[in-house]
Amino acid sequence: MAATLKDVAERAGVSRSAVSRTFTDGASVSPKMRRKVEKAALELGYSPNALASSLTTGRTKLIGLVVSNFHNPLFLEVFDRFTSGLQARGLRPLLVNLSDETDPQTSVQMMRQYSVDGVVVASSTLPPDFAKAFRDAGIPVVHSFGRFSSAPQVHIVGIDNVECGRMAALELLDRGYTKVAFLGGPEKATSTQDRLQGFGAEMAKHRRVTVTHSFAEAYTFDAGRREMLRLLEQGPAQAYFCGDDVVAVGALSAARESGLDVPGDLGLIGLNDMEMSGWQNINLTTIRQPIRQIIESTVELMGAMLDDPNRYPEARLFPCRVIERGTLPPRSY
Repeated sequence: MAATLKDVAERAGVSRSAVSRTFTDGASVSPKMRRKVEKAALELGYSPNALASSLTTGRTKLIGLVVSNFHNPLFLEVFDRFTSGLQARGLRPLLVNLSDETDPQTSVQMMRQYSVDGVVVASSTLPPDFAKAFRDAGIPVVHSFGRFSSAPQVHIVGIDNVECGRMAALELLDRGYTKVAFLGGPEKATSTQDRLQGFGAEMAKHRRVTVTHSFAEAYTFDAGRREMLRLLEQGPAQAYFCGDDVVAVGALSAARESGLDVPGDLGLIGLNDMEMSGWQNINLTTIRQPIRQIIESTVELMGAMLDDPNRYPEARLFPCRVIERGTLPPRSY
């Protein structure tokens, strides 16, 4: 049988409350007492029961990680970094799959059932009101990859998607394209809207350039491939800004299947710089989103919120940069 708190107390020659305090964060216990208890626990192979501890402290150390797109390979890195980052702080991630879910009350109810200490909404497609529902329920929340606001109602960590759209436009303009298009993800996604806004606003400054736009059904390979095949039947643009790498890879597959050379016949630029974008058979020119910095900042901010739940909401933005690879030709200058 597993060793109990009582066993440790008897081995160390201390009270059970002393053992409990030793394994409770912030509890008062002398260094000598701590050494005796930890030595006894090690000898007996004792580990404190996290659930029992939560009943004493009122803190579960559970952080709900809410994700709305499990089909995007980028989120393999997101899961890895979030779980390791939270665990390094002594917190426990609780992963929630909200694919196709738009009503926040479902996840709010679930988080209450598990008595989470906080929630990270890791999504670039969900609207700001989704994360706000957790705040309104009294649950500390950070919206990672969320839509930027100069006056945020919840903590936001991410990128300026409007600026990314402008960056993509400049890359295509620098290569002399005059017939360009935006191929976004879901039309209602905030990231799609903002990337299109920045792309269109920059292109509007150049009257010689013809601009069109369309949307894939989802941020997935299959959706990007289907939409590109449809566009190719109508007569393609010279180059496309795909609002996400996974959509761009689908578009690249469709172009090659149709006998087009990329970038000779058709140029592509994506956004995110997921790992497979750099694979030799893909070699996608893209705009890198600094995933590591965003997640580290999110985890740091969540830790600060647990100490001060009334912390004033802030928006943290991280700059992106273009990664030159092989789906766009060299600049024309």
